[in-house]
Amino acid sequence: MNYWRILFLSLFVVACSNSESNRSSEEPPSDGGEDVVGTNTEPEIVEMEGMIHIENGSVTIGSDDKIFKANERPAMKVKLDYDFFMDIHEVTCGEYASIAKKAKLKTFGKCENDSLPVADVTYYDAVLFANAKSKLNDNDTAYSYSKAVFDNDGHCTNLEGFAFHAEANAFRLPTEAEWVYAATKAWNTKNSRNNGNSEYKLHPVCSKGTDSTGFCDMAGNAMEWVNDWLGQFHDTTVTNYVGAPDGGDTGERIVKGGSYSSSEKELNPYSRGDVYTVTSSTRAEYVGFRLAFGSIPDALWMNDDGTSATSIVTPLVGPENIKNLTGTYNAKLAFRNDVSGNISYLNYRNGTLSIKEITKGINAFHPEISPDGNWIAYSTGFEGISGKSTIYVQSLESDTTISIKLKTESAAIPRWQVLENGDTVIVYVNDAGNNKDEATFKGYSTWQVKFANGKFGTPQKLFDGAYHGGFSEDRTLAVSGARILRARVAKKGSTVTDKANDVVWYDSAQACNVSLSQDGTKRTAFLDFAGKPGKKFAGEDYSTHERIFIADSNGKLIQSIKAPSGYTFDHTEWATDGERSIIVATLTNVNGAHTKIAIIDPADSSITEIAEGDELWHPNLWIKKKVKPSSINSSSCMSPDITEMNSCSSVTPPELELELDLDSAGIYYKSGVTFKAVNMRIKMELLWKYKDTSNTVMLGSSRVKNSLIPNQLSKPFHAINLGNSGFSINEIHYLYFNYVQNHVKNLKFLVIALDIDLWWIKYESSNNFFYSEAKNIPGYIYDQNHQFWKDGVPRNLYQLTFESIGGNTYAKKFRDTRGYEEYETASGWNENPAISRDTTWMQKDPSLYENSFKLFKDIVESCNQNNVYVIGIIFPQSPAYKNTGSFGFNGPQRSSAMAAIEDFKNLSKEYPYFILMDENKMGEHDYSDDMARDEEHLATLGAIKITSRLDTLLNTLK
Repeated sequence: MNYWRILFLSLFVVACSNSESNRSSEEPPSDGGEDVVGTNTEPEIVEMEGMIHIENGSVTIGSDDKIFKANERPAMKVKLDYDFFMDIHEVTCGEYASIAKKAKLKTFGKCENDSLPVADVTYYDAVLFANAKSKLNDNDTAYSYSKAVFDNDGHCTNLEGFAFHAEANAFRLPTEAEWVYAATKAWNTKNSRNNGNSEYKLHPVCSKGTDSTGFCDMAGNAMEWVNDWLGQFHDTTVTNYVGAPDGGDTGERIVKGGSYSSSEKELNPYSRGDVYTVTSSTRAEYVGFRLAFGSIPDALWMNDDGTSATSIVTPLVGPENIKNLTGTYNAKLAFRNDVSGNISYLNYRNGTLSIKEITKGINAFHPEISPDGNWIAYSTGFEGISGKSTIYVQSLESDTTISIKLKTESAAIPRWQVLENGDTVIVYVNDAGNNKDEATFKGYSTWQVKFANGKFGTPQKLFDGAYHGGFSEDRTLAVSGARILRARVAKKGSTVTDKANDVVWYDSAQACNVSLSQDGTKRTAFLDFAGKPGKKFAGEDYSTHERIFIADSNGKLIQSIKAPSGYTFDHTEWATDGERSIIVATLTNVNGAHTKIAIIDPADSSITEIAEGDELWHPNLWIKKKVKPSSINSSSCMSPDITEMNSCSSVTPPELELELDLDSAGIYYKSGVTFKAVNMRIKMELLWKYKDTSNTVMLGSSRVKNSLIPNQLSKPFHAINLGNSGFSINEIHYLYFNYVQNHVKNLKFLVIALDIDLWWIKYESSNNFFYSEAKNIPGYIYDQNHQFWKDGVPRNLYQLTFESIGGNTYAKKFRDTRGYEEYETASGWNENPAISRDTTWMQKDPSLYENSFKLFKDIVESCNQNNVYVIGIIFPQSPAYKNTGSFGFNGPQRSSAMAAIEDFKNLSKEYPYFILMDENKMGEHDYSDDMARDEEHLATLGAIKITSRLDTLLNTLK
């Protein structure tokens, strides 16, 4: 079922296409309405059945004040031209349990009181609850998906094929604009029931609103999920804004309202996040949700560049399914979004299913990704339409939309090839029109042009005839089909200038959407108009484009695959890894709309839908070519990507020749993981790459990740930064003993964050990545089952990790920096720093500190035995914590922290290879405001300063 509103579609048969392209450009998001200043207009509000009715109005989301984060600026005005309902208070434990029981939802955890907000839930937990409530009330559902994935605690961590249907009259999460519209009516932190550094726990919800809106706890108590993906604001006015089309490279979501731990000053309606990056699978003990109800007409999504996206494309399968279909995670999908006229692109290896429109201002058709996966070519002309056309090539490795134009009179339907001499060329035709008339067809021609180093060579004519359906690798067969199925057949070993036979296949019956396989079989896939030869071969009647036909290298039909019920095919193209081939095509519904893209496997005639939208044209599926084992370099320092090369020492530890499970080895990521897992996947790649090169390893939380710069250290220090958001001593201990100690053979210096305020985290905790999330990720399970490769690292484990899911766009920023992530924006230390926990945790349970200290001491003892220096850094936090009684963001009390520091000092006396580097000095440090990102993290200048001091210390030890 196609839930999306089709904006416009003009239909008629041209040559062999089911519809003509829509060539109009998209309007900018501004609706040109009245200027709305700063606050929402006065809505008429009526309380009804636990929800409040809110009439249409206007609101400003975001702020122009530079004290707010970059993603909270600038102020953007949003008109809501519809009414909706919103819960008075957060969904309670009692409400959740009641609905869950009736709807047979998975349950998790226990609440002390049914009137407490349900918390520690993922975004997906919330939307499943909303769907269940809609069904129980005989409403439509606002969310669709094909498969739900749950963790060991019963929380939903991924909904494959997830889509939000704004037009559904259903229960759902409120949009960010709706939430702010309700909250800012009478924003009052005095009524937030926020405890601001006192009791640090959720309180029961109220039965009546605490301000003039009737709402409870919009500020404080539980932080709340909203519906939107995180996107950029723009200085404009938009109507019915529902966020970004997707979560981008990191899959970020939005939470609003602060929590019981937020200070009054922290609470504001513009805040959009938490301490760490929030994804759909994130959960925290202070995050809950409330529901909204109602449809959103003409919903508008906005891209980061400010363009509107009223036509959303939904990926229907995740990277794991793509691997099952193609044999690899390293696959990319490109297609034309015919609503916008732009080429869209999805890199499955990223892990997050973010679809980007990569062309702007060019009406582009027939995209094709280069053999190395780094470039994409497309043309302004398309099959069946005669006339001038231009081919452009664009980088997929750059964030820009700069296109490189082939300067020739006319060029259409590009197809990449790698010649025997290693040259990469684009084969194209100078006209893609109707090929029925032989004289007209022969009047056009097929060409090729070399493309190297981002530049075109000189075009070379290959032969007469516009054979745009493909040219075989051995250059003996070319095909075309823009009305009839034509072939150019040459003898084996002949050159393109030798004479060849131009023949017509398929008994001259109408055929189109022709594609020649590039796997050596020289099979031709095509569609027809229910002609006689097709009906004879299929043994039954069928409609136009209802069947894909496959012919062998002589034009003889060998297979036919029928479309799913209610659909026909269009835009058929082969995709291959060099050994086996599949077909990608669009599925066209009874109204002629190309609403889906599907993969068709000729091996079993299976059809798998992989994307859905309003009008999806010309899909191209790139699959990384398989590499013969003999051509793979065994050195773990060698990257499979030429751009990733760097100098490495020779491999000294043994590398095992094992037959690895390619569904597990090096796979440190899967769909639906938290941002901590995203970061850790990248850090594992760095570990395997530099295990034989690095002599310095940095371990710890985001304070390490964002503060220590490996490239800034002087020679001979070669460091990797394995810091990760929220990493406690439990994770540091696990990572050191199972990976670093075993495999970083040149280790001389281990730099560890002494984050005393994180030592409340127990080993058996969902906050411990290796105890919780890693248990469900194949690579970590595989490593553990093989004793973490203590007897030697498998050959090419780094290569497998590099190629694995989650390793592309976001990972790039860490590769050049060896794990450091820069915080450029310095917002200062915050005069009223936040405290997220009860600061007496150490007094209430001394074992938390004692167990953590023991883990740290284990590391020190091990390093001392191996003559490895341990530098324990206490990172600077806001000097204003001196006025709070808390040591830092997570406590503990200052007296407890001072006692811990004395323990560290005594430890340094006991173990000469342990050095304490206290950069906080109980708040009496010299890191100024322009060096701080927030109350607990350094920004760029601070990172430079602390790394310089570390370098000076290391130089005294070398």
